[in-house]
Amino acid sequence: MGCIGLSATRVVSVVIMLALIISALSMPMLLSGAAHAIDPGEALSDPTLEARARNLSLEFRCLVCQNQSIDDSDAPLARDLRVMVRTRLVAGDTDAEIRTAVTQRYGEFVLFRPRFAGHTLILWLLPLLLLGLGGWLARGVFSRATSSDVE
Repeated sequence: MGCIGLSATRVVSVVIMLALIISALSMPMLLSGAAHAIDPGEALSDPTLEARARNLSLEFRCLVCQNQSIDDSDAPLARDLRVMVRTRLVAGDTDAEIRTAVTQRYGEFVLFRPRFAGHTLILWLLPLLLLGLGGWLARGVFSRATSSDVE
């Protein structure tokens, strides 16, 4: 028995069961297609520009909804951002110029994938640090469990 009273196989069984439950609960979200909130009047007549607009819209977070892209959100601010992206595309701006303009106007929070910079370093490195810490803790718990099982 380990220090918390669970064998290693029991812990693995519980983890697998939780993973299966989470997978089963998230399956409907994965199988349902993304609903786009774009109005037909917003769409550009040029299919190439419209495809670029859609790709860019998926990169920007709705500042009202926060967990939706501006392409998926019905919020008025998201609509304004979609119109801004399309207007700049028609004007001839590159994707990088549009990203810069939107970021300057609304801040880096609008980006679903923030830039890798000094002020976002913790945002990028924290998942790796937490994963390493979790592995180190799991190794300690399982090594104690196996060493006490041997005794």
